[in-house]
Amino acid sequence: MNAELAAVIDRARFLLLDFDGPVCKVFANHSAPQVAAMLCRLLVDLGVALPPGLLDESDPLAVLRWSATLNRPAIVRRIDDALRTAELDAVTVAEPTPYAREVIVTAHQAQRGIAIVSNNSADAVTQYLIARQLNAYINPVIGRPHAHPAGMKPNPAPVLAAICELHADPEDCVLIGDSPTDIEAAQAVGVPTIGYANKPRKYHSLSRSDAIIGSMADVVAALTGRRVQGGRPASHEGGSRVVRRAGSRQHETGAT
Repeated sequence: MNAELAAVIDRARFLLLDFDGPVCKVFANHSAPQVAAMLCRLLVDLGVALPPGLLDESDPLAVLRWSATLNRPAIVRRIDDALRTAELDAVTVAEPTPYAREVIVTAHQAQRGIAIVSNNSADAVTQYLIARQLNAYINPVIGRPHAHPAGMKPNPAPVLAAICELHADPEDCVLIGDSPTDIEAAQAVGVPTIGYANKPRKYHSLSRSDAIIGSMADVVAALTGRRVQGGRPASHEGGSRVVRRAGSRQHETGAT
């Protein structure tokens, strides 16, 4: 087992999980580019002239962020509402992240508090957790603030909200996320971070994390102190594990 990852997990009394990535792939079976295109069509229907680049945007959250630049709150609300509806549809067929359930259940059994901190709508997150019978393990669920894209990560406000509801101190938490915005939001308030690099190209963008994993199985192993049977080790460039801690990078080979 990786000693650095184990140390981060051992210190954490509370796990803060990003949703899209560490828990599930929200748009695995409900195309994110199509949702982004739908939001763009709605903007046009509302009389908004779109910049050419936005028509090629594949990330629905990016379209929502752009809508806020119009300084027209009613339009931002319409876009956020439409995105929430699409997310509610998407989570019914979302793809669970391998070993995410094991992380949640194992952390609960170890008496660690668990929260979701997401840029997706809280309603969509909650619907997914209920459908997967995970809601009893997780509280609170912090989703994006309605019609206020500036309040989403990398703004640290959602992370602070989770810490407050958990009655925790930042140093007693760890946030697991798969994007630089997750890492930036957590580190802004002193929360240690684990980057979930489920694709090799993500290793570089998550290099500021305290630890980097390639599989949620690594977190299960760190929580239990033993390798997960059948778990895929974190991989990068032929199977090496990359961990960044205290400003340095260490490569380690071998199984989790």
